[in-house]
Amino acid sequence: MIPWEELVREVEPYYPKGEGRGRPAKPLIWMLKLYFLQLWHGLSDPQTEDQAHDSHAAGEFLGIDLGKDRPPDETTICKFRHLLERRGLGKRLFERVKEYLKERGIRIEKGTIVDATIIEASGSKKNQKRQRDPEMGATRKGQNWYFGMKMHVGVDADGKWIHSVEVTPANVHDSQVVEKLLHGKEKAVYGDRAYIGQEGKIRAKAPRAKVRIERRAGRGRPLSEREKERNRRRARIRCRVEHVFGVMKHMFGWVKVRFRGLAKNRQWAFMMAAAVNLYFMSKALEQGGKLVRT
Repeated sequence: MIPWEELVREVEPYYPKGEGRGRPAKPLIWMLKLYFLQLWHGLSDPQTEDQAHDSHAAGEFLGIDLGKDRPPDETTICKFRHLLERRGLGKRLFERVKEYLKERGIRIEKGTIVDATIIEASGSKKNQKRQRDPEMGATRKGQNWYFGMKMHVGVDADGKWIHSVEVTPANVHDSQVVEKLLHGKEKAVYGDRAYIGQEGKIRAKAPRAKVRIERRAGRGRPLSEREKERNRRRARIRCRVEHVFGVMKHMFGWVKVRFRGLAKNRQWAFMMAAAVNLYFMSKALEQGGKLVRT
């Protein structure tokens, strides 16, 4: 169900050939599969090494014969992740997965749900500079304050798969990046109350789209029954984005940032989106059928 050959081709031009002095390079397919294991199970580099050495299931997944093959160590795993980050390959692999899904007949032309979720960062100042990560931000949600970053997504309204990703500090309002979450062919755009007043940006990017943003009561002007019912209808569709965040946070365990700074976490966000997309489309891919959204 995962297009390993296509993903390998995206990374291969930048991967060391292992020629000359030093240890020979590990097979690229091993490194990619280990990276996905990290995504799916929230593993650190040492934990990933342990899985490769000790888990029979992981060994079968990698295609390793522990009798004659030596799996990558944690340093090799770390260097491979740095390679993806340095070359910005997370976004390219995410786009490659999107192309793969399109080739299998999955389209994203009907509607888009826009939303954002907070990924928390450590607020500790126990480091050399005695400060929190300067690239993260603080925001208030309800009565609680959160420190970290936001992952903004554009999600297909039918298939529940991510087609656009943007990462910002948590103090950036959801509405500030709404145009970056649209592909332009939408027939409808759904969003919560955070996107009120952004109709101009949405129509500029997606001229054919009907803007279906939930309405908010004003001071001294409660919502009418008709507006409440309209909000309920829109919420039934908009809530599908919560399924995406649920898989990402509760199944794959990404509730806190993995690294300092936005650049590394941005690459992780793209790869996480690719993993979530493959999860939601796995049934259609496993059956070999084509899932078409128009």
